Amino acid sequence: MIEVLPKTLAYKLARSTGWPKLLPINFTVSVSYNCNSRCKTCNVWKKKTNDLTFEEWEKVFKKIGKGPVWFTFSGGEPFLRPDLEKVVISAYKYCAPQIINIPTNGILWNVIPKKAEFIAKNCPNSEVVINLSLDQVGKKHEEIRRIPGNWDFSMKTWEGLKSAQKKCPNLTLGIHSVVSNFNVDDFQNVYKGLKKLKPNSYITEIAEERVELGTIGAGITPSYKKYSQAIDFLVGEMKKNKPRGVAKIAWAFRLQYYQLVKKWLKDKTDLPAGRQVIPCYAGWLSAQIAPDGDVWVCCIRAGKDVVGNLRKNDYDFKKVWFSKKANELRASIKNKECSCPLANAHYTNMLEHFPSLVKAGTTYLFK
Repeated sequence: MIEVLPKTLAYKLARSTGWPKLLPINFTVSVSYNCNSRCKTCNVWKKKTNDLTFEEWEKVFKKIGKGPVWFTFSGGEPFLRPDLEKVVISAYKYCAPQIINIPTNGILWNVIPKKAEFIAKNCPNSEVVINLSLDQVGKKHEEIRRIPGNWDFSMKTWEGLKSAQKKCPNLTLGIHSVVSNFNVDDFQNVYKGLKKLKPNSYITEIAEERVELGTIGAGITPSYKKYSQAIDFLVGEMKKNKPRGVAKIAWAFRLQYYQLVKKWLKDKTDLPAGRQVIPCYAGWLSAQIAPDGDVWVCCIRAGKDVVGNLRKNDYDFKKVWFSKKANELRASIKNKECSCPLANAHYTNMLEHFPSLVKAGTTYLFK
């Protein structure tokens, strides 16, 4: 993300004045809501959509063109889509992102490593990050995911990914945990157990009640006190194991991100919707595309806040992104009419927030 720093002034100007018209640098592409997990923290598998075909995605990426830095291909379970590798490679061909991130539940152990290796080999100038989603260890993980055998399948996937990584220098393997009311009390053991797998990175995100996930009213978000205890432990462990080189930049931003989540959660104790702890640039720096081609400024503003549909606009993202509806939603975000701790958005938001940038830079240089 450091390469984006020279462009931050242009995005700041765009947020303040509406000019210049810029495309996002951070895209989340949901390729399908189909999922073979039944997580207690997510009901996205219940949603049914008429997914864009590969040919339709190719039209979308071709019209977006070069410029995006970061693509996340999510779901559902993205590897359930038979042509996932074709979709990802098409985005690489037309958009040339520096980072391609694909989260997975790891159940398809006989599919995921092969496709991950194929994607990495065919996207040689991108860092391809496969994040295995694990919320607990062993049978306790299966209690949260509600799929018998999930842990063993995930371990087979991990072994396969480790083998693929030996052949692909641009393949990075991470583990991702959702911190929820189902694991927050046992988080120290979760962390210690998952670190034994020796991932290149370990990241967490707080469980949220979201329209996109069908979790409104589900009571999955931990309290400020419990989350703080878990994340303070994680931060302490992270500071003991400082990475080197480029990885240390992501490490520094992640440390700062966890503090922002704590602030948001503390505010949410008094304000049901919380408050934006730093100015949000979703709708400028980041965007999300749903499986059926609906465009959102972010997944928190899903549901009724659809910017437009790509199928109805000749697959032209620019036409949708610079529409009257998009401008209305950007104004709403700028007026702080929503708030969230969404990691994908906050990593880019921090690039535009000078105090956060200074803290991350100081951490990188001196800690």
